[in-house]
Amino acid sequence: MSLLLALGFWLGAWGANIAIANSRWRRSLPARVAVPVLFGLALLVLWEGLVRFFEVPGVILPPPSEVWAAIQRSPDLLWEDFRQTVLKGALSGYLIGCGAAFLTAILIDRSPFLTKGLLPIGNFVAALPIVGIAPILVSWYGFDWHSKAAVVVVMVFFPVLINAVQGLRESDTMQRDLMRTYGASYWQTLLKLRLPAAMPFLFNGLKIASTLALIGAIVAEYFGSPTRGMGFRISTGVGRLSIDLVWAEIAVAAVAGTVFYGVVAFIEARVTFWHPSHRRK
Repeated sequence: MSLLLALGFWLGAWGANIAIANSRWRRSLPARVAVPVLFGLALLVLWEGLVRFFEVPGVILPPPSEVWAAIQRSPDLLWEDFRQTVLKGALSGYLIGCGAAFLTAILIDRSPFLTKGLLPIGNFVAALPIVGIAPILVSWYGFDWHSKAAVVVVMVFFPVLINAVQGLRESDTMQRDLMRTYGASYWQTLLKLRLPAAMPFLFNGLKIASTLALIGAIVAEYFGSPTRGMGFRISTGVGRLSIDLVWAEIAVAAVAGTVFYGVVAFIEARVTFWHPSHRRK
């Protein structure tokens, strides 16, 4: 019965999404929000129905209702883990790494030597596995959030750097020659021409880094953490077979990552409103 209800809800949500997509209000904000919300609810209901119909043990895959119950039982614990991992480790590392990458991109733009020397090294470091870097940084900076922020800095630095360098080269030669004709200095050209042209590339790197930051902070906590943090709780929860709490941490991390990405995308839409990708057809 539970499976039939889940399938019925799935088909109903599918039909509602098709109706919204074909309606004249499909480009409105409520319609654009309703489609992913309905799709997400349909996935959760189908998950619930399948787990209950096939009687999957909770230690393998708990239903969403049990995950929600775990969230309701442990709000203080989840908030403390969120604060430790996201607000301290991921956010601080993100701001430091992205800021350092942007300043380095300007230095590279000013120096052909750095362009040829630093970028290949950056590509090499970006390819290093995080599970190899994290234990080293934890041993250097200790078990608190500072080591997690250091891991995040390493993860976000080079994606933002590469996109920023590419963006600073986006303005064409004719535009730069015109600025020189007007007697503009390097910094005037940077602020009024090259930096605005680089914004779509820069925000592309910032959006990539927003997801990498949370992943890096959680993974780093596997290699040493105080008695709090999302990575620490997931690791110990699996060992204790508290799978519902593990999924609760995953759900909080997913929501945090989505909100983080959405905030960066919202700022991008306001800053690069002139770009063709943000124009409505």
